[in-house]
Amino acid sequence: MSRKKLETLTEQMYYVLLALWAEPRHGYGIMQYVDKLTQGRVAVGAGTLYALLARFEEEKLIFFNGTQEGRKYYILSDEGRRTLQEEYRRLGRQLADGATLLDKEEP
Repeated sequence: MSRKKLETLTEQMYYVLLALWAEPRHGYGIMQYVDKLTQGRVAVGAGTLYALLARFEEEKLIFFNGTQEGRKYYILSDEGRRTLQEEYRRLGRQLADGATLLDKEEP
């Protein structure tokens, strides 16, 4: 049975793809970037990271971009960019929906 195409991303998925938005990175570089960007709020462990990288490669969201100093680098594919942008818009809609109620004073 093949996996269903991603419709929404978990927090870790979102940040792993986000880490690859601007430049190719290796696994440890992705973990460092996510940690720094989120000020430690989001942790992506090695097991989770490498499982996600394998899944993203399988689903053609990222591509292996070569090895440098023994580290495998990955880049976002066009499909990966589209997926990340769709998730960004989806999250923005959720935020806007909540703001219509939650930014108001208590009833």
